[in-house]
Amino acid sequence: MKLAFFVNDVPAEVDEYATTRLARAAVQGGHQVWYVGVGDLEAGPANGELTARARAAEFRSGDTLTTFLERVQEREPERIATDDLDAVFLRNESIDDLRDRSWASPLGVVFGQLLEARGVTVVNNPSCLARATSKLYLEEFPAKIRPRSLVTRDPEAIERFAAEVGHCVVKPLYGSKGRNVFMIEDEDEANLAQMTEAVLEDGYAIAQEFVDGGVDGDARIFLLEGKLLECDGKPAAFRRVPTGNDPRANISTGGHPVPLEIGDAERGIIEAMSEKLVADGMFFVGIDVIGSKVVEINAESPGGLQAIERLYDVDVCPTVIEALERRTSAGGVRST
Repeated sequence: MKLAFFVNDVPAEVDEYATTRLARAAVQGGHQVWYVGVGDLEAGPANGELTARARAAEFRSGDTLTTFLERVQEREPERIATDDLDAVFLRNESIDDLRDRSWASPLGVVFGQLLEARGVTVVNNPSCLARATSKLYLEEFPAKIRPRSLVTRDPEAIERFAAEVGHCVVKPLYGSKGRNVFMIEDEDEANLAQMTEAVLEDGYAIAQEFVDGGVDGDARIFLLEGKLLECDGKPAAFRRVPTGNDPRANISTGGHPVPLEIGDAERGIIEAMSEKLVADGMFFVGIDVIGSKVVEINAESPGGLQAIERLYDVDVCPTVIEALERRTSAGGVRST
C-alpha cells in the first residue's frame, strides 16, 4: 500500500503524537509511507496533475519515535504523483490553522475531495469531515446520547440557556485543546459576560448542559469503523482526570490519563453512533464521554494513542493500518 499522511507542517510534527505512531506502524507493516504538509501540494498547469513534495518515512532497527520522525523531517522532499497513492490519512488540524494560517485551514478537506474523486481512498471521508470538524456534528446523533445544547453568537441567548438549564459549559464551536472552555453555574454567574465575550471571539459558541460526573473528568474512546478499537483484549480508551481545580480534563491542560473499563453505558453509546459513523465514512474517531453522554466527537486527527500504549502496554496502531489496507485496492476493497 502506498500511503501518505497529510499533516499541517512536517517540520512541526511531534514524535509522541498519534500520527507518528500510525506512520511507524504502517512502515513496519511493509507499506510505502510519506508525510505531506498542507503547503506541499501542487496542481500541474497542463493537465491538472496533483503532485506533492513528500518526505518518505523509513524505520530502522533500534529506532525510537524520535529518531524515526527526525529522519523524516531531515529528508529532502521528493515529488510524488498523489494520484498513484492507494490511501491518504488526513491528520491535519484545520482549527489550528484557522487561527494562525487561515489559507491552510480548508485544504485537508479540499485535497481529500480531489483525491477521492480520482479514486484514492481517503480517511476520514473528506466530504463528511467538513461537517464533523465542527462540534455541531454531535447534534446529528440521537438526543439520548448527547447533552442539551445551544449554538449561537448571541450573548443573551447564552444567558437564557444558562437560566433554563442551570449548570453548563460554554466553549467555541470550532475549538480544541481546552482553549476558552468555561464552566457556568447559572445565569447569575459573576463573570458570565466576560466568559461569553472570550468564547465569541472565536466565532460561534456552543453551550452544553453540565453532565453529572464531569468534575471527575471525561473518557476518550477510540472507534474504528464504528466499533470500539481493541488490541489483545485491551480497549483503546482511557479516562482523563483534571488537575487541581481546573475542570478541563484535556491532556494539553494538565489532565492525566487513567485506565477505563468499558461498561454498558459506553457500549450503548457506541451502538447508537456506529451506523451513522460508518455511513459518514468516519473511519477513525475519538469520542469524549461523560456518564451516558457524548460531549464531543473528534473526527479530525484524534490524539491520545500514547496514553493507550502506556496504560495497557499495547500498540493499537497496526490494527488501524490493517483496517485501512482492507479499504484500499491493495487490500481488495477501495472505498471510503
